[in-house]
Amino acid sequence: MDDILITTLLVLSLFALLGSGVWIGLTLTGVAWIGMQLFSPRPAGDAMALTIWGSASSWTLTALPLFVWMGEILFRTRLSEDMFNGLAPWMNRLPGRLLHTNILGCTIFAAVSGSSAATCATVGKMALPELKRRGYPDGIVVGSLAGAGTLGLLIPPSLIMIVYGVTADVSIARLFAAGVFPGLLVAGLLMVYVMVWAALHREQIPAADPGLSLLDKLRASRNLIPVVLLILAVLGSIYTGIATATEAAALGVVGALVLSAAQGSLTWRTFCDSLMGATRLYCMIALILAGAAFLTLSMGYIGLPRHLAEWIGSLGLSPLALLVALMVFYILLGCFLDGISMIVLTMGVVLPIVQGAGIDLLWFGVFLVIVVEMAQITPPVGFNLFVLQGMTGRELPWIARQAAPMFVLMIVALGLIYLVPEIVTWLPQQVMGR
Repeated sequence: MDDILITTLLVLSLFALLGSGVWIGLTLTGVAWIGMQLFSPRPAGDAMALTIWGSASSWTLTALPLFVWMGEILFRTRLSEDMFNGLAPWMNRLPGRLLHTNILGCTIFAAVSGSSAATCATVGKMALPELKRRGYPDGIVVGSLAGAGTLGLLIPPSLIMIVYGVTADVSIARLFAAGVFPGLLVAGLLMVYVMVWAALHREQIPAADPGLSLLDKLRASRNLIPVVLLILAVLGSIYTGIATATEAAALGVVGALVLSAAQGSLTWRTFCDSLMGATRLYCMIALILAGAAFLTLSMGYIGLPRHLAEWIGSLGLSPLALLVALMVFYILLGCFLDGISMIVLTMGVVLPIVQGAGIDLLWFGVFLVIVVEMAQITPPVGFNLFVLQGMTGRELPWIARQAAPMFVLMIVALGLIYLVPEIVTWLPQQVMGR
């Protein structure tokens, strides 16, 4: 009964602070302080100072602002536009034609961004006006972009994987390797859906552009070379063991600066804008992580995670039932919080339960990222929906309806990685051993 009362008080405090407009990081810190001050013998101020300093000074976390900055540089220079122009000629003969540039563009940009919102915004900035000009239906254009934009979370380097790796003490390099095939799986499912949709709605798909020769296609694809080289440099340095995730992130920033300067699209203004954009985003993430670390410590002193894990363990749920319950839980949570907040807020409670059920934490990390992807296109707080609303001017419910089939496809992806876990675990084992 005491645990129920304490939990109720803390949850009410959480929603009261969030509802009053307090920043999420400060809200988490405030709830943690209330819990430790009222229900723990340890002084709250001392614990808060030590915990926040420890979380903010983590060396592993330094990869995060660097990957954010790399994505901001690409977002504000011509590299992303050149990538789209290099993809378009190859999509002309596929069912759905240039609709696939949404998906492939997001897949490639996700490999150098790490952010779902940045991926959706960057590719949308290029694709939406062009596809509208060519007469493609708004619904499938927006829906495919909403779904593919979430790949920024799954395909490495992924900001949310770094956050999960830090909070769950799982190798970030192994998480990056584990996300490759599931990311390609989700992209493949989206492309198959677009092909089926196009086959059923042939009259809505514009006629193919005049055919280009192979030489012309290869000439247009020169625009892809810089971005592909940057991807190979960043991920290749991690997987071959040449660099840690932090060192690879620094390499990515330098590479993005060099490439954009070589193309003439790096100005002092874009440099400053990218640096300030990355600083603002990372400060928000760092504040959330610091508050969550203090909340995790507070919960540990009170004993709530252990008691909750024992209670759920007493229910006798199978691993599958537990995963379904967690999926529903995170989707509901995603209606109110962003992905990073969801993970850092719940890891202290969820990890003991998952470990107790014998679920591999590496596999669970990818499972969790896909579920958070689903939350990105779930109203009312689906970040990709907000991005698309700002770019299209459409109502949020309309955008959510267009994204609904993509939500279903991600459930299919979860089912596939559950039935064939090697989709997640095979590449990390081959690249880095067991």
